[in-house]
Amino acid sequence: MPSPVSADHPAAQPPGRGSVEALITQARRLKGEVDAVRRDTRSDGSDPEERWQRALCDLALHQLDDLDAHLAQLRDGPPPAPAQTDAPPPGRPRTAGTPDGALLSRVGSAEWNLLTDEATWSGELYQILGLDPARPALTLDELPSLVLDEDRPRLTSMVTGCLVDARPIDGEFRVVRPDGAPRTVHMMGEPVLGADGGTASMWAVLRDVSELRSSQRTVRETRDSLTRHRRQEQTEHRIAAELQEAVLPPWRGSLRLPHRGPVALDLAAHRLPAATATLIGGDWYDALELPDGQTLLTVGDLTGQGVAVASGRAMLLGAVRGMAMAGTEPGELLTLLDRLLDSTVQPALGSAVCCRYRPESRTLIWAQAGHPAPLLYRDGTGRMLNTPDGVLLGACPGAVRGQSVVTLRPGDLLLLHTDGLVPGHSRTAAVDRLLGLAPRFGAARTAQDCVRTLVEEFGGAGREDDACVIVARVTA
Repeated sequence: MPSPVSADHPAAQPPGRGSVEALITQARRLKGEVDAVRRDTRSDGSDPEERWQRALCDLALHQLDDLDAHLAQLRDGPPPAPAQTDAPPPGRPRTAGTPDGALLSRVGSAEWNLLTDEATWSGELYQILGLDPARPALTLDELPSLVLDEDRPRLTSMVTGCLVDARPIDGEFRVVRPDGAPRTVHMMGEPVLGADGGTASMWAVLRDVSELRSSQRTVRETRDSLTRHRRQEQTEHRIAAELQEAVLPPWRGSLRLPHRGPVALDLAAHRLPAATATLIGGDWYDALELPDGQTLLTVGDLTGQGVAVASGRAMLLGAVRGMAMAGTEPGELLTLLDRLLDSTVQPALGSAVCCRYRPESRTLIWAQAGHPAPLLYRDGTGRMLNTPDGVLLGACPGAVRGQSVVTLRPGDLLLLHTDGLVPGHSRTAAVDRLLGLAPRFGAARTAQDCVRTLVEEFGGAGREDDACVIVARVTA
């Protein structure tokens, strides 16, 4: 319904049909592209970021749907008023197949004549408000009867400002249709001035923005959920990092054990972090002097990432240290560790190697639970130690782990590592690459030099998980 801003200024002429058709084509093409992006965003609802992305796509589609309908109305012009006998039942949307050819729309218009107290509504406004178009349009005094109580003051303020102060209307309010369905309506309008400069009537365009506001609300909620999720991830990462720092050995660089008597082992260790700093796994390493002068060497990996895994690692490593200090042999130690892991609230899988080194006889007693065996380097060559029986921790509660004993010589070098030290390789291929470092290890003067070699070879980008390594050189 074209309405002038004042009696002296006629309404602007609508744009040409061809230019509007071009805009409709562009809007529909863009809508298809956005819909394709939305279909590619497949989310089962578990990932907050994917939920947020899908909500944004839905919001964009709602806005493009509105734009498409508005442009179609602009192209076709105001539809003729339908005969009352052809009017659809209240609340039923008019479709493109109705006699007047109007498109399904969420935009209606109205004009209220203040001189005659008459109201004129378009058919679309009846659809939006769910009213029978056979009934007279509501006057400005009757319109608030559809509006929610808390929104009536806003509507009254907008209408008063337009009629008294000649201010344009631009605001929203919520209505409840006769069928009980709530809708959100956006209203834009202006006063129409008479020849004497007073307000003769008021016209308005009312748009049903219920779906649009619902999509915007969903975007806000998913964005807030994503923000909370990221904050939680940051907090969990900080806690996991602090736990990791607290339980791993405090020594950095090299270590010589035992502290009392002749030095038996030159030790160095290192943790190679994952390429993604937020991923903190369950890898550990440890070297500890025991009360009887022997040395504990252990590496292991608890599956998973985050705070739960970090706390589980702290529990396991504490148990390993306690049992080793009590004199428990490696095979029995891993068997007891398996039972401990099985009794936890959240059972998990893990692997480990546990060794006791006796300096007086230079013998190494060791056992493993589903873990890569230690590598022994001697006289410029390397080999993997013969592996005793041992299944993963948590895989078969009560399983007994075997032990192996190997006698070492002065100058021998022992390498213990966790899975993932060599990224992108199978366990066999990783062992081959590590054994290929034998000449460089043979030329190294200290265990720390060997660790530097490992970091140079495998510490670059592309690591998907943490890895730990211990190098022990037997001294003369």
